[in-house]
Amino acid sequence: MESMIIPTLRQLQYLVALGETGSFSRAAEACHVTQPTLSAGIKELEDLLGVKLAEREPRGAKLTHAGELAVSRANALINDAHSLVQSVQSAGALLTGPFHLGAIPTIAPFVLPAAVRALNEQFPALKLYLHEEKTPRLIDQLRTRTLDAALIALPWDVPGIEILPLFDDEFLFAAPASHPLAHKNGLSPEDLSGENMLLLEDGHCLRDHALSICRMKTGNSTGQVAATSLGTLVNMIAGGLGVSLLPKLATDNGLNIGPDVALREFVNPVVGRQIGIAWRTGSPREADARKIGEIVKAATHH
Repeated sequence: MESMIIPTLRQLQYLVALGETGSFSRAAEACHVTQPTLSAGIKELEDLLGVKLAEREPRGAKLTHAGELAVSRANALINDAHSLVQSVQSAGALLTGPFHLGAIPTIAPFVLPAAVRALNEQFPALKLYLHEEKTPRLIDQLRTRTLDAALIALPWDVPGIEILPLFDDEFLFAAPASHPLAHKNGLSPEDLSGENMLLLEDGHCLRDHALSICRMKTGNSTGQVAATSLGTLVNMIAGGLGVSLLPKLATDNGLNIGPDVALREFVNPVVGRQIGIAWRTGSPREADARKIGEIVKAATHH
């Protein structure tokens, strides 16, 4: 009897990633492989099945009808494989075996150290792998199953992703210590109108949250130098380049402010964002993700 040739799960993962992201390069990043490797894997799958699964387009890639059908069936197979691995590894126990947790850069350094210590103490059988990326990459990696869960800032609503809100994060006003607003009574966001607002670069959701609080449009800040991290932002404020909003989560958990920067609360506390944990709908690690969220919340004293 002639043996049946069966696609590998890796080939199917490549195709699912391509369908989720619509881009060979983003699919390769989500799968942690090079673009040529992913392209070769999909070509092997096409040769094996004898049908074209994806078409390259000027702005990415689009699945053919056969490709869409293959993705829908591949998702079910990959889900079953993940469930098999998880059930065998954990044998019903919570937080055992490998777990890939992502976090955005404005959360990771200020939440993960304490949370990881607590997780290591409470769940010694857990092997935690940490990944720091901006939100769109984390969502891609959740969808393609290279992440089990991710800590992100809300609101963020995407199909196929479940989110558990954990706690609110207040915004504080930050300015050079000599700035007039650093000493004003009854500070409100309206007082920032006309100020040179320093922001993180495009791609950081904290930038959008800050603009929303100040009722500014992105266009108002064109031409400004944008910071690549919160640490750089603080240095720019200390250098007298402008003012900004900083998340209390960061200032309370290790962000080095220094004497040249004044931090002020608003007279009416400003909730700049909500922190939550996200996982793929139907993931066998949902209970683990919820437990990690609970521990993160406790470890950051909210």
